[in-house]
Amino acid sequence: MSDDSETARVTLAFSLSAIERLDDPSAVFADAETWSRSIGIVDGDTERIQQVVADYGLRQDFDMAGRDKWFALEEICETTETPRHVYIGASDEDMRVSTLFCWEYVRVTAAAEKAGWALAEPRSESGIVARLLASIRSRLE
Repeated sequence: MSDDSETARVTLAFSLSAIERLDDPSAVFADAETWSRSIGIVDGDTERIQQVVADYGLRQDFDMAGRDKWFALEEICETTETPRHVYIGASDEDMRVSTLFCWEYVRVTAAAEKAGWALAEPRSESGIVARLLASIRSRLE
C-alpha cells in the first residue's frame, strides 16, 4: 500500500480486530502515515482503543469519545477531504459497517500482503474450547 500516488489521498482506519492481527502495529502505522492524510482506530470499545493507542504509541486522528463505530465512520466520511476512505478490518462485522458508508473495506490479511506488513501468529486456543475443537478436528481427519 505504499504507492506514492496515494500520498495523503487516503483516510485510513483500522478495527481493533485488525490491529490485533498485526505483528507490529507501530511499524504499520509508521508506514501508513507516509501515504495517509488521516489514520487511526475506529471501533466500538473506546477504552480499548485508548489502551492500544497508548501501548503502541499510535497516531489517533479520530475522536471516538461518545461515538459508536457506525456514527464515527459516517462522520469521518463527511468531514475528511480525501478521495478514498479505507477501513481495514478482520471480520464480516467490520465489512458490514464500513460498506454502508463511503468506506472501502480491506481485510487485514489482504492489506498486510499488499503493504508488506507482518501478521502476528494466531493465538493458540486454550481451555475446554480448545480441547473440544481438537477432538472434533481429530475425528474429521
